[in-house]
Amino acid sequence: MGNRTWLVTIILFFISLIIFNITSAGNTAYNHFVLLADAMNHGKIYIEVDMPWLEKIPINSTKFFVANPPMPAIISMIPVLFLGRELPQQVLSHIFGAISVAIVFLIAIKIKNNLKLAIWAAILFGFGTLNWYLISVGSTWYMAQIVGQMFLLLAIFVKLKKISPMVSGLFLGFAYFCRIPIIFTFPFFIFDLPKPWFKNLILFSLGVLPSIILNSIYNYLRFGVIWDIGYTLIPGVSTEPWYQKGVIHPSYIIEHLKIIFLGLPRINDILSFKPSVFGYAIWFTTPAFIFSIFNNIKEKFVWSSWLSILLISLLIFSHGSTGFSQFGYRFAADFYPILLYLTITGVNRFNGPKLIHWVFLSISVLVNFWGVYSLNIFG
Repeated sequence: MGNRTWLVTIILFFISLIIFNITSAGNTAYNHFVLLADAMNHGKIYIEVDMPWLEKIPINSTKFFVANPPMPAIISMIPVLFLGRELPQQVLSHIFGAISVAIVFLIAIKIKNNLKLAIWAAILFGFGTLNWYLISVGSTWYMAQIVGQMFLLLAIFVKLKKISPMVSGLFLGFAYFCRIPIIFTFPFFIFDLPKPWFKNLILFSLGVLPSIILNSIYNYLRFGVIWDIGYTLIPGVSTEPWYQKGVIHPSYIIEHLKIIFLGLPRINDILSFKPSVFGYAIWFTTPAFIFSIFNNIKEKFVWSSWLSILLISLLIFSHGSTGFSQFGYRFAADFYPILLYLTITGVNRFNGPKLIHWVFLSISVLVNFWGVYSLNIFG
């Protein structure tokens, strides 16, 4: 498609950016990454802002570590350097989210050179999933997932372009440096490596390794251990009622399953524009994901994709919190790029989107518009 592909990509980026901006809730008070980016620009890995509402780990009365992995702050350092720590964090979230919409379009083009399918996929990712809400708000927890998705999408795109597995590994490492659970998408990448398989596995691993090393060093500098214990050190976390058995425990899985499959709004909630912030089922917020099952499970990329989703789910379902506050089930955003990939290939089996696919896309967009409008605009 040549120049037309890039023209549509650019148009999708700017349209998405505008929509994310006009549907935003405004300046987020949870701007850890902008504050940390400013600190890093001054050679520090801690912030010196005591805002009681921010989740942080105290060093003393004036210095605090940010619990989340730092990659979203690292890639925000340059804009923060020029615009200062007053830069609204949600603006960065809108930009990264719009970039992801554009990447999804390019991924779909690589799967099948079909303009309608690519536009369908881009709209689904940006506006037919809970990503619309996450991107528009741009708070620290949401932005971590948005940037993590962006890097995971880049890893998928590089894989489809048949560029060196080391580059795919590099981007997957960056995604891990945003959200730890995303590392468990590795089956999607390693089981479908070209021959010579073992050589490419080494290259892929070498790509991931720098981020793992950097995160280990970052944790050691902060906590004296190489693994990430930041969240457990936030004052008061251990006393929260939803962490009675610790932050991670398999007994929590059932509560996540209730939300991800059974969470539905009441009719009067829909009519009164009052969605729950405790979560909804994935099939309710994005019914178009149903097309992910229209794939042949015997194909390597299909079963490796579902294996990746399963591995991430086992970890995130074991977390004491189910993700609130949220619209939908936000922890699932960690594997949405893989689920979206399966959805695109599922729709492609129909030789591009048919009327039924546009109907399901429209319903998905309407549901998420209801959530974004209700929570961000209507209040």
